[in-house]
Amino acid sequence: MDPPGYNCFVDRDKMDAAVQDLGPKELSCTELQELKQLARQGYWARSYALRGKVYQRLIRDIPCRTVTPDASVYSDIVGKIVGKHSTSSLPLPEFVDNTQVPSYCLNPRGEGAVRKILLCIANQFPDVSFCPALPAVVALLLHYSTDEAQCFENACRILACNDPSRKLMDQSFLAFESSCMTFGDLVNKYCQAAHKLMVAVSEDVLQVYADWQRWLFGELPLNYFARVFDVFLVEGYKVLYRVALAILKFFHKVRAGQPLESDSVKQDIRAFVRDIAKTVSPEKLLEKAFAIRLFSRKEIQLLQMANEKALKQKGITVKQKRQFVHLAVHAENFHSEIVSVKEMRDIWSWVPERFALCQPLLLFSSLQHGYSLTRFYFQCEGHEPTLLLIKTTHKEVCGAYLSTDWSERNKFGGKVAFFGTGECFVFRLQPEVQRYEWVVIKHPELTKPVSLEVPATPSPPCRPVSSDPADRLSPFLAARHFNLPSKTESMFMAGGNDCLIIGGGGGQALYIDGDLNRGRTGHCDTFNNQPLCSENFLIAAVEAWGFQDPDTQ
Repeated sequence: MDPPGYNCFVDRDKMDAAVQDLGPKELSCTELQELKQLARQGYWARSYALRGKVYQRLIRDIPCRTVTPDASVYSDIVGKIVGKHSTSSLPLPEFVDNTQVPSYCLNPRGEGAVRKILLCIANQFPDVSFCPALPAVVALLLHYSTDEAQCFENACRILACNDPSRKLMDQSFLAFESSCMTFGDLVNKYCQAAHKLMVAVSEDVLQVYADWQRWLFGELPLNYFARVFDVFLVEGYKVLYRVALAILKFFHKVRAGQPLESDSVKQDIRAFVRDIAKTVSPEKLLEKAFAIRLFSRKEIQLLQMANEKALKQKGITVKQKRQFVHLAVHAENFHSEIVSVKEMRDIWSWVPERFALCQPLLLFSSLQHGYSLTRFYFQCEGHEPTLLLIKTTHKEVCGAYLSTDWSERNKFGGKVAFFGTGECFVFRLQPEVQRYEWVVIKHPELTKPVSLEVPATPSPPCRPVSSDPADRLSPFLAARHFNLPSKTESMFMAGGNDCLIIGGGGGQALYIDGDLNRGRTGHCDTFNNQPLCSENFLIAAVEAWGFQDPDTQ
């Protein structure tokens, strides 16, 4: 006997090639950890009937708003909303942002049902203003629903989830855009090789990453998307980040040696995802996804909150009429004696996304303000974060992204002491591009759970933690969120009257003297870096850049 809905909405010939109903017929486990393992292993993936049962159970267990539209509501409203329109000509709600409905082996009746259900959802959820992922979700759920009304109810339950710790779908442009920014932050940290390729070939790498949800909700073939959705219903939103990062890693592996054009990168990735079966199986994709060591769901949520806050502060809460929300470095307004516009855009792609919304603002130039560290501090104080650029007399270029206001140095009574957070990083641009981040990012095992007890060894100096989680900047990278086994891994930036130091512990990533004439560079424990230029160098120019809100220009 056919599973429920199989003949109603699905093209049987296409499904026979896509799904073989060979798996187990029942699922008895109730423990979350066991469900996680079974979902990741694809326990119900080979049984069309069992997957339907599991989806109904998992969706039924989602905690929802008190009043959540159900199947009876759909029966009451669908005729009034759809009227006498042909289902094939029904318009899609505005909140799907012109997203195409994925076919997912649906027959014409199924494709029309998706449109009807979306329109009824729009009627019942006026607060949903931007949700381009929803057509893919509804199209998939139709496979495992007895009728349109049940599919409508299941989609409504996903949208109406009211567990604050269990985000499921972005439902506003603000949430969607901050998710894109958060994905960019994660790529920056966990896919550095792929990121380096994207920066090299993309005019605006942030726009490439803003496409990440489309890879999952639309471009992935049905059997891949269903496997992702299996795990998503059990584990939540962070699964989507993991799978998208894995896709980017595989794309880089396949395309790293092939030519890429800047105007086609987005299309190239979409095409790669559509044809992903040529490269990797669903099992390998999920295996790669869960091999990426991310931090906790709570910390990702905090990062998303920080990005949302940055968008709100810049007035970006609804979809803009202009094509891009992200603001690249404007060539007509930018001039540096050290780096080109392209190089500055490369650096901009490394900074946390909430600051990539800003424009570079020249704070200090040794050619304009003189070769004086005192003057450097005077020009930079009051700005956070800042970007330090150095050009040597041998035309080498290196620098550092510095998370904290240089005025922090005044808290130590004239003594040179380290401060800053784990967002700091050092880099070189000439003769080759290389970035070095806080060693703990790649080796989280250096951290241990935060204890409320006062540690025997004083913690590195840092700011008091705000009671408002949204005020924490890049929480999963900030030094204050870790108790480190030693101070050496958290020596980010220090300054006195006679010198400026970036990175410490067993050496210094950058040391500059008080006259801004001489410097040295070497390996340090904080960044585990190679020398950023000649180990002892003479300085030709120093610049410090701040981050200016577009509204203040």
